[in-house]
Amino acid sequence: MEKIKIDGFVIKEKPFSETSKIITIITKEKGLISLMAKGAKRLKSPLKNISDLFSYCTFNINYKDDKMSLLTSGDIINPLLNIKKEITKIAYVNFISELTFQVLKQSNNKNIYDIFINSILKIEDGFDAGLITNILELKYLKYLGVSPVFNGCVICGKKEVITLSSYKGGFVCKNHLENEYIVNSKTIKLIKLLEYIDISKISKTDVKDEIKKEIDTFINEYYDRYTGLYLKSKEFLKKISV
Repeated sequence: MEKIKIDGFVIKEKPFSETSKIITIITKEKGLISLMAKGAKRLKSPLKNISDLFSYCTFNINYKDDKMSLLTSGDIINPLLNIKKEITKIAYVNFISELTFQVLKQSNNKNIYDIFINSILKIEDGFDAGLITNILELKYLKYLGVSPVFNGCVICGKKEVITLSSYKGGFVCKNHLENEYIVNSKTIKLIKLLEYIDISKISKTDVKDEIKKEIDTFINEYYDRYTGLYLKSKEFLKKISV
């Protein structure tokens, strides 16, 4: 058993007994870790706040590789008060957490943690949760092995493109346009930028609703077609975001 101190975020929790629970945290160094939080359900437990869902903390752990580890103590890094007081933001974080869990099962790249945490912090700071979520979703496609083609027409490679096609898998030029909806030219420019932008350096998310809707529609359709992921949290998010 190894004693470690590590930053992480609680993305899952389930009861273990009347007083204890098991939590799953995402970390940069060790990916997903399952932790036993003994007595954490007691009101006066020092583990209560740091083991709650969506807690962003520094955790002290008795760590066992590939086995259940033990949470011994910890300190909150950011209480995420703005997120926790708004149901829509909670729904976005719930979806982001569920998606990240699935992505980490396929790729344990350390960059996933940075994308995830930076997205959470931007939502906490009041940036557009929908757009931040779309950026995260775009970036995760690389780790799922199904990146769309944004460097030219998906059919011929021509740089002058006029729309997006989830069916074809990326940009489409006028010569290969069939029945696709023609998106705004600004949507094409923005979605290509969002794939590469550093989330931590975003200073504004002032994007017209039309553009955001076109980007979100493409991403939703693309995930449905190419990832095989069905997340209940996404369905709930769609309902409350209407």
